[in-house]
Order: sequence, then C-alpha cells, then structure tokens
Amino acid sequence: MLKKSLLVAASILTLVAGQVEAQDRYQNRPPVIVSPDLTAPWVMQLGGEPQQARRVIYRQQIPTTTRKQYYQGQTVRPQAKRRIGAPLVQPVNATRAQRPVKSKFDPQYLPQTVVYDGKEKPGTIVIDTNNRFLYLVTGNGQARRYGVGVGKPGFEWAGAHKVTRKAEWPSWTPPKEMISREAAKGHYLPARMDGGPENPLGARAMYLGSTLYRIHGTNAPWTIGYAVSSGCIRMRNEDVVDLYERVNVGTKVIVI
Repeated sequence: MLKKSLLVAASILTLVAGQVEAQDRYQNRPPVIVSPDLTAPWVMQLGGEPQQARRVIYRQQIPTTTRKQYYQGQTVRPQAKRRIGAPLVQPVNATRAQRPVKSKFDPQYLPQTVVYDGKEKPGTIVIDTNNRFLYLVTGNGQARRYGVGVGKPGFEWAGAHKVTRKAEWPSWTPPKEMISREAAKGHYLPARMDGGPENPLGARAMYLGSTLYRIHGTNAPWTIGYAVSSGCIRMRNEDVVDLYERVNVGTKVIVI
C-alpha cells in the first residue's frame, strides 16, 4: 500500500514539473513581429525589438535612362512621361522573370474587356508602357485591353500621335542605326525583308505619325509583357489583327 502511494506521489510531481516547465517555455517565447508595411507580403520574425521589424517591399523594376527620344520635333525624357487618361490597370507581376522565356506566354496579357475611368473618347488607343498594356477605349466606362511588348531601356518614349497608315503583312526595312547597332553585337540584319510569318513586324502594322514607331505584330509572341523592342509597340499576331480591324487611319494614340 505504501509503495503504491509513493508511486502515485511521484507521478503527480512529474506531471506538475512538466506543466511548470511548459508554462515557463511559453512565457519566455520570443515575440512574433509583423512587418509594419502592409502593402508587402507580411514578414513574420522571431526575436528582436518591434521597431527593428524588417520592411520588405516588392516593386516593379522600371528601367531608367538618360537617352533622349524625339517625336514631332519635341524632346521627351522617360522620366517626364505624363499620364493621359487614367486606365484602371493591373500592375505587372513584379516577381516574373526579367527576360522572356521562349514559348511561354503570361495569360494576364490575353485580350479582355476591363473598366476604364480615363477621359479619352471612345476609339482612342492608350498605351501604358509601364504595365505593358494597350487599351482601346470602347465607351460606357470600358476598354478592350491587350498585352504588349515595349521599348527596351534606352528606347522608351511617350507622346500623342495618330495612326497615319495601316498595312497587312508589312515589309520591314531596318533603320541604318539599327543595322549598325546590331552588327556591333554580331547580329546582321537584312537591308529589307518582305512581309510574312518570319517578319518581325508580324501580321499587321499601324504607323504612328511621321515617326518610325509602329504598333505591330511579332514572330516572337513570348516577348509580350517585356521591354524588348527599339521603341515600337508589339502585339501577338492574333491580337494585332483584332485591333487592326477595330481602328481606322486617324485614330488617336496616346503613349504614357
């Protein structure tokens, strides 16, 4: 009987000691700190003081340049882009690859109808080069949105033009500056290329003002959503054909 009582007492002492140890462990647990920047993914850390919480901000990396771009006799710097109209845009995923991957296409750049709260009239094209979207304003607070590829670092530009010419399966005559620039990299361009599936201008082209810039198709659809061109706005062939049928010569085009 005495032996049994001692065994019970030992069990109780072990249980009480375990509870005390557990309580002490939780009482001494380091505080959980949440990053104060609620626009970024929450960062939870153990230890440290609350004011030392690490701020993590993910932003799209927008290339900067000091190269001047010219259009209609005026000089425009990328830093001085003005926002004309204000389409409701969906920011480009900041975590996507910095370079296009062949044969892959991000579905966010598929054509779709979206809300548009800008001031531009129906029939106007608004190109948001920062987020890689082209909007065709359709009216009633809506626009048809397409994904585009835009000018690479050093070739960004902004301005307002009109569509001065349209062409189906356009031929391509690379500017002399481009031929020299690419030759220095070991890429030799033809003096002229007839229109067709292998042509970089793709299935359709809409020429902007008196500039060398165009809205055109591409033989590399995986580059949509990236800054890869020499200033032209490129679209998938099926998308540029759709846009081509919806706009006329004289259509206002705003690049922001």
